[in-house]
Amino acid sequence: MDGTILLKGARVTLAPLGREHRDALLAAAADGELWTLRVTNVPGPATVDAYIDTAIRGREEGSVIPFVTMVGDRVIGSTRFWKLDRTHRQAEIGHTWIAASWQRSFVNTEAKLLMLRHAFEELGLIRVQFTTDELNAKSRAAILRLGAVEEGLIRNERIMPDGRIRNSIRFSIIDSEWRGVKAGLERRLAGEG
Repeated sequence: MDGTILLKGARVTLAPLGREHRDALLAAAADGELWTLRVTNVPGPATVDAYIDTAIRGREEGSVIPFVTMVGDRVIGSTRFWKLDRTHRQAEIGHTWIAASWQRSFVNTEAKLLMLRHAFEELGLIRVQFTTDELNAKSRAAILRLGAVEEGLIRNERIMPDGRIRNSIRFSIIDSEWRGVKAGLERRLAGEG
């Protein structure tokens, strides 16, 4: 998989994730000590190297396109396409987290606009899905604000680092919905100016 994909918006840049981002990722995750959250999996001091290695290995295998999320030259989070299936023209956007001080700002909206535009207009995907912990109300609300459709509950979908068996909620956007979703995201960004 091409590790040189750079998605650049008016204020947000999604740059290819690399080992050189280790310290910047830790600093961003420290804003809110995000690695302590039970409803998501954000890298902390003990897990950041494995987090980066897994992302890079997925990129080399062709199933992952990992990014650092940047405002200016500052890394404030991470996101990725994963479960990339070129045969069935679908992928999931996930492993998304943003430093606490940047949450509920323009960042998530602009980053998702960049990713969804790339997915539907460059990669030619017909489906992009999102999966989040059923307990993560903030994430569920953010996904719905994007214009995604809630598809349902997936029981015992994964085991969290603390051993809790997680139920997840799945959402998606399909190609026939993209034009309306795109217009909605662009309107939101114009209003968040």
